[in-house]
Amino acid sequence: MGGPCRRISQFVLKVHSRCDLSCDHCYVYQHADQTWRGRPVRMPPATVRAAARRIAEHAREHALPVVHVVLHGGEPLLLGAAGLREVLAELRSAITPCTRLDLRMQTNGVLLDEELCRLFVEYDVKVGVSFDGDRAANDRHRVFAHGGSSHDHVRRALALLRRPEHRASYAGILCTIDVRNDPDRVYEALLAESPPRVDLLLPHATWDHPPQRPGPEPTPYADWLGRLHRRWVDDGSPISIRMFEALRPGGGGTEAFGLAPADVLVIEADGSWEQVDSLKTAYHGAAGTGFDVFDHSVEEAARHPAVAGRQDGVDALCPTCRACPVVDRCGGGLYAHRWRTGSGFDNPSVYCADLFRLIETVDAHPPPVPTVPRQRTATPPASGERSATSPVEELLDDLATGHGSAATLALLAATQLSITRALLASCRDRSGATAAWELLVHLDRAAPDAVLAVLAHPFVRPGLVHRLDPAALPGVGAAVDPLPALAVAAALRAGIPAVLQVPLRSDAITLPTFGRLLLPGAGESAEVTVRPGEFQVRRGAVERTVLLDPLAPTSAGWLPTRDVSVPGGRLLLEDGDPYRDCYGQPVASRLEVPAARALGRTLAGAWRVVHRDVPAHAAALDGGLRAVVPLAPDPTRPLRSATARHAFGAVAVTPHPDPETLAVLLVHEWQHAKLGAVLDLYDLVEPHQGTRIRVPWRPDPRPPEGVLQGVYAHLAVTQVWQSRAATDEGDASAHAARYLAWTRDGVDALLASRSLTTVGERFVGRLRHALEETRVGSG
Repeated sequence: MGGPCRRISQFVLKVHSRCDLSCDHCYVYQHADQTWRGRPVRMPPATVRAAARRIAEHAREHALPVVHVVLHGGEPLLLGAAGLREVLAELRSAITPCTRLDLRMQTNGVLLDEELCRLFVEYDVKVGVSFDGDRAANDRHRVFAHGGSSHDHVRRALALLRRPEHRASYAGILCTIDVRNDPDRVYEALLAESPPRVDLLLPHATWDHPPQRPGPEPTPYADWLGRLHRRWVDDGSPISIRMFEALRPGGGGTEAFGLAPADVLVIEADGSWEQVDSLKTAYHGAAGTGFDVFDHSVEEAARHPAVAGRQDGVDALCPTCRACPVVDRCGGGLYAHRWRTGSGFDNPSVYCADLFRLIETVDAHPPPVPTVPRQRTATPPASGERSATSPVEELLDDLATGHGSAATLALLAATQLSITRALLASCRDRSGATAAWELLVHLDRAAPDAVLAVLAHPFVRPGLVHRLDPAALPGVGAAVDPLPALAVAAALRAGIPAVLQVPLRSDAITLPTFGRLLLPGAGESAEVTVRPGEFQVRRGAVERTVLLDPLAPTSAGWLPTRDVSVPGGRLLLEDGDPYRDCYGQPVASRLEVPAARALGRTLAGAWRVVHRDVPAHAAALDGGLRAVVPLAPDPTRPLRSATARHAFGAVAVTPHPDPETLAVLLVHEWQHAKLGAVLDLYDLVEPHQGTRIRVPWRPDPRPPEGVLQGVYAHLAVTQVWQSRAATDEGDASAHAARYLAWTRDGVDALLASRSLTTVGERFVGRLRHALEETRVGSG
């Protein structure tokens, strides 16, 4: 069974399976796995002896230079000084003759006293204490069963460990973050305890049970950790914070990060061999192997398929992770956080978008290196010179060409989908639509492509944002729960029968990617029944059946979403989804059939023009643009276009009869969309600064991000006009020269403004290089 045995050097002993605190975020007692209920309260002496013998055998057979053993629980201090002495003595006597034994303990600290501290110094045990920061942060979760605070008890324990006579046993602090806590106060509280090391942990969560995400921000955990990271760097990194050190290039990784093989086994109180116990958050029995220390060796446990499968590095990850430029740093995140019913662990982390952005923050704010002055401009290496670039830099360098490869566009789309899924989980936390969520989970297992097609619709994310924070999209109107409509749309796409109550908005039900059904007077919600190829809506006396066959008669009130055939595939002409009204300027009402057909013809023609003029930009359009929204006509501004940060995959334009003109607008706006997706992942501009920059294309000084968006869009427009100038003796050369000058001046102003992060400087420097190549190419 399994392949060759990997050496295991880390062992966790669950010496006591109960706890004296009642932490509501504890994966042992509060999450999916409940096997603790059938295990002995404390590990019997015979089990300790068998475990020590197995570890010693493995160390001797594999000539391990060191073995790490962690006493864990429950709460190990509940064994008391006498019980712990027996365990420690057994481990030392059995293992020390074979190898060096590194003994550690993880505790909540409540019962720690001077006698125990002396015991740990005697047996050279390093003690880590769980502590979440200031009183408000710590007592949000770490409380007694009666609700009382543990804060003073834990601080007393930490004070004992700081004493000179006990300091050798002080290993550090484990802190589980909660984004509702103030990161500065948490950081200051941790720093005040002078820990040798801090481990910051993301709360355990899965795709089935996602983490809390209060508010509409797509990456709240990265934002929270990023703020703490910047404070830590600014303070000169006064303590070791393992998460930040592990995520640096070459940081070495941990169980939660990096691609190193898993090197840990757990021994439960009854002697069972288990995988890492964070798996208890996935499902009941997830960590089990069926083996125990009495009848099975370390080698047998290590060959268990689930254990062996975590030894294969990047090859064991899902396709999304394998294609990611930061996979060597993230490593797919903690294994348990990838769980989703139906696809198992073959998924990105439920924290995927947060991890991606956090890595960017770590890169953008490295610790200062006094001997190497910071470069304020970013220039490409000389011809023939090789320079090591990180995956993040490679991605940004690719986009800095002005267009970006198909792989880069696919990655941006995948990260946008991760953000949408995270927002969906946040809405689920606030929604009473349990049936809708359960249907989505079922469909995600049974027909994942159908769910993907719906969630990738550009106006799903604006709807989720609006539900979480109605003020974020003031033009959209009243918020309704979007989950039922999403579930119905996915069921329709999958052809799977379902019945749900769906809320109405403005007397209509909108099904993303399908269309809008008008139901005047139907009330606040209606029952929707999905059958293959059709759906039926009932509300009192109101009943409608909609056939999805385009050749079938159109049902009363049904306004299907129309699409257009373009060289890259099919493009939605979205003039019905209510959440398309997210551009800060009026959108057109549903177009009459002749107007819709005319716009479709112009869009198809514009697409062909882009393929003719700038094939690389055309490939980028093919790779990500899914929908076009018509803007309402404005006689004073007949030529307008827009993108919305939350609506990746769509652009808005005023209908225009000229494909040549519309082609330029599409290229221009798609640049904004791509850069917006990048800014969801990376801080290219230093946050919280009030710099304003004058640019030649606007009369008013612009913030740095606005200038960055402008130069990125203008670089592409320059490339369009220069392509046309090569064959056109008319105004194309003048247009190309004007946009070239605008872009060059904007780039230079940005680089001189000192408002960019390190990666932002590199990105803009590469834009400058691309601009020079464009200028040279134009002759």
